[in-house]
Amino acid sequence: MSVPSPTRRRFAWEVAIVLALSLGQSALYAVLSLVRALLRPEALSEQSAALNPSRAEEPVWDVVYRLLDIGFDLCLVALVVYLLWEPGRSALRRIGLDLRSLPRDLGRAAILLVVIGVPGIALYVGARLLGLNVDVQASSGIDAWLVPVLVLSALRAGLLEEVILGGYLFDRLGRIGWRPWTIILAVAGLRAAYHAYQGFGAIVGNFAMGVVFGWCYRRWGRVMPLVLAHALIDVFAFVGYPLVAPFLP
Repeated sequence: MSVPSPTRRRFAWEVAIVLALSLGQSALYAVLSLVRALLRPEALSEQSAALNPSRAEEPVWDVVYRLLDIGFDLCLVALVVYLLWEPGRSALRRIGLDLRSLPRDLGRAAILLVVIGVPGIALYVGARLLGLNVDVQASSGIDAWLVPVLVLSALRAGLLEEVILGGYLFDRLGRIGWRPWTIILAVAGLRAAYHAYQGFGAIVGNFAMGVVFGWCYRRWGRVMPLVLAHALIDVFAFVGYPLVAPFLP
């Protein structure tokens, strides 16, 4: 699609602002966190990072703060969907964030869960053994009252990352004039960057995940399978891993 130069510049500024408010900001903090970890006297493998740290000592307030975090992140999803909206064209339908093809989307999500999830676990274990990753603590506990909140956190992560990385950035960078594989690699690099706080294994793994997810979005034209796959991967990480961790070596 040919877009006039003034419109391309406006899209470029829009992308910069959206990323500064969301995943771009996370990427900067994550890279700085990795740099700080490397400068500490402890080895990288002796340090840890929490994915879902407790927000308050009292369970009620912990849930309140966690739900607020989820709600504000979903506001960013609403923002990019609003920016993608055009008169007479549903942005949700255009990026494939709807329930029209739910059975097929679930099947594709299951395939991605196996293709990404299983190698991801192996890569994390290998990186830990080589001292290239920190100890990633998926959650601070697995009390029954916390499980629904962790599931919502997983869904939040799937929506926030895949709608911005897939639906939004593919549309805007394409209109700016970027080629498909340039977009796929750049978006995968961004995904790797905001996971840098976990270590080098996470950088490699998430870049590979980004390439696979980007190719799938280009081929399928739907972000829903990616959201579902991402949410399922995180549910296993946030809820499943703490349940089996006491029985692991």
